[in-house]
Amino acid sequence: MIKNILLVEDSPSYQDLMWIAFEENYIDHNLHIVDNASDALNFLRRTHPYFNAPLVDLIILDLDLSVIHGHEFLTIVKQDILLKSIPVIVFTSSTNATDILTSYRLKANCYLNKPLDLESFLHAVEKTLEFWLNFSQIPG
Repeated sequence: MIKNILLVEDSPSYQDLMWIAFEENYIDHNLHIVDNASDALNFLRRTHPYFNAPLVDLIILDLDLSVIHGHEFLTIVKQDILLKSIPVIVFTSSTNATDILTSYRLKANCYLNKPLDLESFLHAVEKTLEFWLNFSQIPG
């Protein structure tokens, strides 16, 4: 079954890398990208301008976002009765122990560092999505 994945990422280069990872790894799922947490909440809640957005099976979240930080977004999602069961993978460049601990305390399902080289990035995306979309049982 095709899953809908929401990438919340403000960096165009990382957005492009994620598209490449999907293409290179033949990931047959729908990737939807928003570049800030406010748009992500509108997408998830299917409000303007995302009235026709699909229900999301998995969220991939960068922490360092403008306006609403990734931790604040995570807090909002995990407190929302309709959204809290959606798995959230924090995929960020931060290796800060406080960011990691805070993410898990806010109920992130996984915390990964963005690899710096292309091959490692593609591999990380492939293996992460393989686990979350093919092996784990996610609500939906």
